[in-house]
Amino acid sequence: MPRAAGLAVGLAGVLLAASAHAGASGSIAVTSDYIYRGITQTNAKPAVQAGMEYAADSGLYLGAWGSSISWLSDLSTPTAPISSSVELDAYGGWRGKLSEALSVDVGLAYYGYPGRFPAGFNSADTAEVYAGATLAANEALSLGAKYSVSVTDLFGYTNSSGSSYLDLNATLNLADGWSVGAHAGRQWIKSNRAYEYTDWKLGVTKAFANGVSLAAAWTDTDADAALYTNAYGRNTARGTLAVTLTKAF
Repeated sequence: MPRAAGLAVGLAGVLLAASAHAGASGSIAVTSDYIYRGITQTNAKPAVQAGMEYAADSGLYLGAWGSSISWLSDLSTPTAPISSSVELDAYGGWRGKLSEALSVDVGLAYYGYPGRFPAGFNSADTAEVYAGATLAANEALSLGAKYSVSVTDLFGYTNSSGSSYLDLNATLNLADGWSVGAHAGRQWIKSNRAYEYTDWKLGVTKAFANGVSLAAAWTDTDADAALYTNAYGRNTARGTLAVTLTKAF
């Protein structure tokens, strides 16, 4: 079993075993387009996703998450075939409150892409350390910032260890389960500056009973279209509307 798959599956087993205890939570989702940091991971096609997390009273947490993807297999050619259709992630860290309004989150995330790859293919598997903070400005509005730094090559870019991503977000909770969210991010890619970009997102979410929510979000970037157009002629960084149905448990 590939290293990333083994790590994620092993962690998922631990979390599933813990799910009967307080502190365990999870979700399943279906989305019209899996977009990560402004880039479609599924060539603008739907994805199925699931995750589970265990959080201790001390603030320590462990989680596993997975999604169907196509961006790696989209690179496949008859002479250099690629077979990879799933992303398996594992993460862990510590969350805590510094005050009633300010909370912090630090940890490590590992993005795994099991599959079959041609000789010499630079692995897309990526590890990042991150630190974030969230400020509850009032009962309805929260502001957040998160900074991630890769400790491996970033998603297959050559010599890109040390790349970083800044995530800024704001959430406004409205009446009757409605909320509005805004995001801006900047991806820096070491030794691959031409591929760097800024992304932004505006979305709305409606929370229903029993942990069900429906979200719609418009995402766009300023990425160079020539560099982010795949073999199917699609600009994977172009503006996109995605709709996601989630069930939390």
